[in-house]
Amino acid sequence: MEKKDEELIQSLLSHDAELRRYYEEHLELERRLSEFNRRAYLTPEQEIEKKQIQKVKLSGKDRIMEILDKHRGTGRAASA
Repeated sequence: MEKKDEELIQSLLSHDAELRRYYEEHLELERRLSEFNRRAYLTPEQEIEKKQIQKVKLSGKDRIMEILDKHRGTGRAASA
């Protein structure tokens, strides 16, 4: 994610429970993928798990971006 997205996320975490849930899940999935990426070899089962994690992470990131867009829209409307 871009730095400005990260900054917005940090400012909203205490106010938006849904965003906090998706962001925490995103960080956990990122950590798990890092573990897979450090291994020289993955079993077929681990490859499947890695692919599933990548799909869930991407879906969660899409939802995070939707939530951020909603907040950006609210912020623009409030300042107009």
